[in-house]
Amino acid sequence: MTVTVYVPCDTTALAVGADAVAETIERTARRKGVALTVIRNGSRGLFWLEPMVEVATDQGRVAYGPVAPDDVEALVEAGLFEGRQTHPLALGPTEAIPYLKRQQRLTFSRIGVTDPLSLEDYRAHQGFAGLARALEMTPQAVVDEVKASGLRGRGGAAFPTGIKWQTVHDEPQGQKYIVCNADEGDSGTFADRLVMECDPYMLIEGMAIAGLAVGATQGYIYLRSEYPVAHRIFNEALQRAYAAGYLGDDILGSGQRFELEVRLGAGAYICGEETSLLDSLEGKRGMVRAKPPLPAIKGLFGRPTVVNNVLSLAAVPFILDQGAQAYADYGMGKSRGTVALQLAGNVKRGGLVELAFGTTLRELMEDFGGGTRSGRSLKAVQVGGPLGAYLPESQWDNAIDYEGFAAFGGVVGHGGVVMFDDTVNMGEQARFAMEFCSVESCGKCTPCRIGAVRGVEVIDRIRAGTDSDANLELLADLCDTMVDGSLCAMGGMTPFPVQSVMQHFPDDLQPRPGLAGGGQQ
Repeated sequence: MTVTVYVPCDTTALAVGADAVAETIERTARRKGVALTVIRNGSRGLFWLEPMVEVATDQGRVAYGPVAPDDVEALVEAGLFEGRQTHPLALGPTEAIPYLKRQQRLTFSRIGVTDPLSLEDYRAHQGFAGLARALEMTPQAVVDEVKASGLRGRGGAAFPTGIKWQTVHDEPQGQKYIVCNADEGDSGTFADRLVMECDPYMLIEGMAIAGLAVGATQGYIYLRSEYPVAHRIFNEALQRAYAAGYLGDDILGSGQRFELEVRLGAGAYICGEETSLLDSLEGKRGMVRAKPPLPAIKGLFGRPTVVNNVLSLAAVPFILDQGAQAYADYGMGKSRGTVALQLAGNVKRGGLVELAFGTTLRELMEDFGGGTRSGRSLKAVQVGGPLGAYLPESQWDNAIDYEGFAAFGGVVGHGGVVMFDDTVNMGEQARFAMEFCSVESCGKCTPCRIGAVRGVEVIDRIRAGTDSDANLELLADLCDTMVDGSLCAMGGMTPFPVQSVMQHFPDDLQPRPGLAGGGQQ
């Protein structure tokens, strides 16, 4: 009998030695005369357990982790190939691991389960069922289904996806585009990468459905250049999808056409903004465009364009397969469906957590994250990337949803959750926010380009004890100017983390020894 073992092949698992673990398992099996099949699956998103090895048994998969090459011999002796659970690294049945069991995985139901490049695996887990249904519907019916689901942009803006699609659908016939923003630049985020490395056909299917819905025949994925593994896996998936008839001139014999290509990003954070992304995709320097006109009307190469985040498009196959109501049944208020929360920073159990909107930060950080990795008290958490506010403990019991977070100045953004223990100095974090903007600004508008530079200078003066009260007032005015006067969210949101420090952690902005004359400690 052949033993089937799963070893992840995503970036995180590879970074901690998954290739060496897989090779050691294969070598050990040959030496012991065990018939073995090793499947390089995607990660389950339980990063503190990577590399997490799974063994198929009659009762389902059994997990072990984190496994190092030196652990393999002892694991095999303890019954790894039989799925026995006597070794200290045994985690029990994979699906029963509490971190996984408590989640509501709709978009990420296949990651870690399938071989990312196996079309057979994908189809066996409802893959392409949504595309098949979309081919039987009118374009307007597909748009209506997405609108009824309540899906909103998962890239940060939270704009209703169906409304954006409707706008492009209603534009006159002609060349239209679907552009996927995979330039995942927010601190502590990795959900887009997991989609592309662990379930790439889901994104291909979602983009093909979007094309059918709005009458677009060409799609582009603007991929973060720092994701070489995602680039390799996704391009291989594209080739296989074309060969199997899921892309090209005649999708599944329907006569419908959709082409799809990957373009690598320019390594600029500002290109996560949709109009800057479009300029970069056209071969220009990534610069923010004034709106109107909206990209849905005049986007890529001046044509109507849907610009959606990876997670927005990845949610579409489930919606088309299971129906809008099945998706809308999850969530709260105007935040429907699930949100991919990514735990990072000073966290004991970092990884991906997919839950319906409505959970609290405290539940997420304590029940899933297990508190800080250092074991020290948690001081602050930043949600929504480097431009999100730093949230104190008084805000950790608020439910995670778009309107609820906006009410107290928070942002859900792309779902990144970065935790800080009580050793962090929030004055340094405030300075970092301004410095980050000064480096990453496209430079088109004055409030962002100049405001961020002045912001660093003012914070340095405050922390050095130079006219602190006057400079605190100046910093507050500067933040207001950037919020109200910036052309895009880069400058408009940079003050959020600074303002949150001023409000919730004012002591950390007080002068500190060794900072006389300004400058960072």
